[in-house]
Amino acid sequence: MKLLAILLIFVPAAIVAEYMHANPVLIFGLAALGIVPLSGYLGKATEEISTHTGPTLGGLMNATLGNLAELIIAVLALRAGLVDLVKASITGSILGNLLLVLGAAQLAGGLKHKVQRFSVALAGLSMSLLVVAVVGLVIPAVFLATHTDPSHILTRKVSVGVAALLIVGYALSLVYSMGTHRSVFGESAEVAREEHASDHAPWSIGKSIAVLLGSAAFVGWLSEILVGSTEAAIKGIGLSEVFVGIIIVPIIGNAAEHSSAVLMAMRNRMDLAVSIAIGSSVQVALLIAPVLVFVGLALGQPMDMAFNIFEVAAVTLAVGVATSVVRDAESHWLEGAFLLLVYGMLGVAFFFF
Repeated sequence: MKLLAILLIFVPAAIVAEYMHANPVLIFGLAALGIVPLSGYLGKATEEISTHTGPTLGGLMNATLGNLAELIIAVLALRAGLVDLVKASITGSILGNLLLVLGAAQLAGGLKHKVQRFSVALAGLSMSLLVVAVVGLVIPAVFLATHTDPSHILTRKVSVGVAALLIVGYALSLVYSMGTHRSVFGESAEVAREEHASDHAPWSIGKSIAVLLGSAAFVGWLSEILVGSTEAAIKGIGLSEVFVGIIIVPIIGNAAEHSSAVLMAMRNRMDLAVSIAIGSSVQVALLIAPVLVFVGLALGQPMDMAFNIFEVAAVTLAVGVATSVVRDAESHWLEGAFLLLVYGMLGVAFFFF
């Protein structure tokens, strides 16, 4: 938390740079750095609130607010008409969590602990949800590729139907993990709460809500600045919109969450590390992306879920590799290194895409 507090200096710096009409690249960089600690405080406040609400409601809050910063950035980018950037950020978030975050966690944890084990039930549920996520991404892309739909009208209708069903699937997974089969997943969550309580004195509910609302407000402000400078910054940096969306934006929105997964792995809490990495990917694919489809309709910026073939192939490969890693409910540093190598390969390809 001390590092997050230090990084908060970038919040006023970004606001000042925006009002002084500084170089767009500088504004983009400062806003991105400012969002990192704010997203960390969002997650921290949500975690603190969950200690006051009980395991079921707390788990639901963590699940629904886990990607709030990323959602805010995406909604504002969508409102600005940057549909391709938003779609790329969805792909990038899934890839980043499955390969970069999980890989870094397994590498860091594996270097400290020879073999790490996590819940078999968690591994099984994770694989099932990832497969459903891939199906949801593939169907609109295949539909567009195999039908004559130059205006994308039919593809958007298909996307709306698929999006609604993905949200239903996400809700069912919550009912399963937090309701009907809570006892299967409850042990690691209870240990995590006990560990959290022993780390420091818990925040009051008032402080937690105040930090949550304040962080969300400033994330919205800095996201507006970030989005406003994105197009000019992209031209100034010389990177493609796809690369910025797939690599840079997801790292900005999830940096604090990424570090949490690595720290949990180093503490030999691999259940939590896997939950953070894979759970965030599942949430993006089954909840965030479908929600953005409906938000786009409401804002008059319709967005379909027909990702380009390379993006679909990249997500499919990432899910395949991640599934092979978690299926035995064990991990070591070599598996983490391989996940990072795959992420690097895809990053190189998207750089020139």
